[in-house]
Amino acid sequence: MTDNINLLVAVRCGEYHPPMLARYIASLDHMLNGRLTVNIISSNMPGEQRDSEGRYQRSREVIEILKQAWTQDRIDYEGEFYNLHLDWTDPVKPYQQNGDPLLYFGGYSPAEKDLCAEHCDVYLMWPDTEENLQGHMEDLSARAAAYGRKIDFGLRVHMIVHETEAEARAYAQRLVSKLDDEVGDAIRNRAQDAKSLSVALQAEARERSDDEGYSEANLWTGIGRARSGCGAALVGNPEQIMEKIERYKAMGIRSFIFSGYPHLDECKKFGELVMPHL
Repeated sequence: MTDNINLLVAVRCGEYHPPMLARYIASLDHMLNGRLTVNIISSNMPGEQRDSEGRYQRSREVIEILKQAWTQDRIDYEGEFYNLHLDWTDPVKPYQQNGDPLLYFGGYSPAEKDLCAEHCDVYLMWPDTEENLQGHMEDLSARAAAYGRKIDFGLRVHMIVHETEAEARAYAQRLVSKLDDEVGDAIRNRAQDAKSLSVALQAEARERSDDEGYSEANLWTGIGRARSGCGAALVGNPEQIMEKIERYKAMGIRSFIFSGYPHLDECKKFGELVMPHL
């Protein structure tokens, strides 16, 4: 059932020794016959309180070491976090000989955007209004152009799709109908990324929403009342969901990560109602 699926593996920079991480990723890529993509994560590790600039610098060094490991016979690297000088005794090249596994990266601070523009392949965004998403895409495209590069775009968003819009909107409200705001705050604040700019922007989107939590047509921010990170869902009937996806594609978004609650139930609904039209 999974012979053709591409896998997106999240890697939190700093958890693995970079040369060994290069081996892990290359090995997985061979096992998957080139179907591996990698999501670069820059969050603090449990118990760590490192400032954002330090986290991004660590991620930059990890990526630069990975690229040396995949393209050279020797790693020579001197940075703030890693000083490495070693020969490779065994091949560590990924299966994807025409290019290393695609690197996904998400973040909204200038330092994060610049790191993505210089080194990564897909800028992964969290849900926002189409106008704001377009602004981030234009910003990243300009930054990438300054490095002589082009970058692709992805969107991480939840799904609530039913046969009718009324049913979808009712289900969205039911999901959070028993939620106490103080409990929701506690759930969000215990996450590793709770104080990041990305999460703050999701909170701002909720604050701009109407009384039912919609920041624009079919984009509902109620998920973020109880969840750190990606805090909004597309809500509607199959035609509305398809129209929204097509609008995103027309904007230039090439990659989508969808989920829902409960996961299996929403996966089945999406598979039945939307997938046949994609």
